[in-house]
Amino acid sequence: MSPKRICMVVQNYYKIDPRVRREADALVDHGHMVDVLALREDKNGHQQFILNGVHVYTIYLSKKRAGKWRYIGEYLCFFILAGIWLAWRTIKFRYDAIQVCTLPDFLVFSAIIPKLFGALVILDMHEVMPEFFMSKYGVPENHLIIHLLKWQEKLSMKFADKVILINDPIKELLEQRGLPKGKAAVVMNSVNEKLFAVTQDLQQNPNQAFVFMYHGTLTPIYGLDIALKAFANVHELLPDAEFWIIGDGPERNKLESLARHLGVKDIIKFLGTLPQQEIPAWLALCDVGVLPTRQDSFLDLSFSNKLPEYIIMGKPVIISRLKSIRRYFSENALAYFEPHDQYDLAQKMVQLYHNPVQRDGLVEKSTQEYSAISWDVMKTRYLNIMEKNAGG
Repeated sequence: MSPKRICMVVQNYYKIDPRVRREADALVDHGHMVDVLALREDKNGHQQFILNGVHVYTIYLSKKRAGKWRYIGEYLCFFILAGIWLAWRTIKFRYDAIQVCTLPDFLVFSAIIPKLFGALVILDMHEVMPEFFMSKYGVPENHLIIHLLKWQEKLSMKFADKVILINDPIKELLEQRGLPKGKAAVVMNSVNEKLFAVTQDLQQNPNQAFVFMYHGTLTPIYGLDIALKAFANVHELLPDAEFWIIGDGPERNKLESLARHLGVKDIIKFLGTLPQQEIPAWLALCDVGVLPTRQDSFLDLSFSNKLPEYIIMGKPVIISRLKSIRRYFSENALAYFEPHDQYDLAQKMVQLYHNPVQRDGLVEKSTQEYSAISWDVMKTRYLNIMEKNAGG
């Protein structure tokens, strides 16, 4: 396959967007030329840089997103600037494909000039925008803004030549909302196994505690308060157990206060944000991963990026019983608990603590079932989409 010139557009910081980076790296490794237009983290940051062969161009734009109208305003600003940039680049270069990564969906229209010049336009939908707004801002489905979001979603999917989605439940939902069957393909948020192939030795567990672990952003949707309450309920039944939390976010102060209130602050460790390259070594120290995501119409369709990381590292996982997770993993692969139910979660903690045979069984089964959606499988699917369609 001859090399293609491809541009990816994303309203996020490129270095911290694992999905976009995985896809861009895969394209470069396969001999294609890749440009990325993304956000700049601060005014004094690099306007452009090269990372692993990917040419990254940046736009400085605030990302406060304090309310839904501010959110939409920032979307519109980036949309206009991206459209101008793509038009200018199209005059200088002829892209074979433009991959627009959401949110927002309507960002795909920034590629109208390249499309007129023959570029394939791919809409890579990282989220479902109407459900995202309903979840984040508590907006009811019959609200005007949700009707507008569904309308722009439909137009965006129609404008794109190809649509990439993150899981099959979302694909089925969007087909019910007008996405033509056969137009979309699923490329899941699997983990690049090469990043977890080598771990460094860390001497951070001198007491050999039994470690429950969460790693990720500390926000309400991920249900860390539910997990802390569950752990507090049963910690006396788990005499050498600790709960380690890696990451930071707006809920950290509240969670630390909750740990003190529950009387478990000494056995809950807030480790803060750690370098990405160290994460595999820390995961190697844990005994059980805990992903207590809340459930609503949006989160029920989510698939945690962290789940494959635990599986790759050979760790059993306690996880909320969400629709998207249940699609790919059986009851014998993950320790499911009912979302929001701290007592069910606590029971699963006790079961796994006392039953190493069950832990080993979960690891074996989850590893087996994950193989069907691993990054090697998804990468091949993604490259086939790009190479089969780009450049005619």
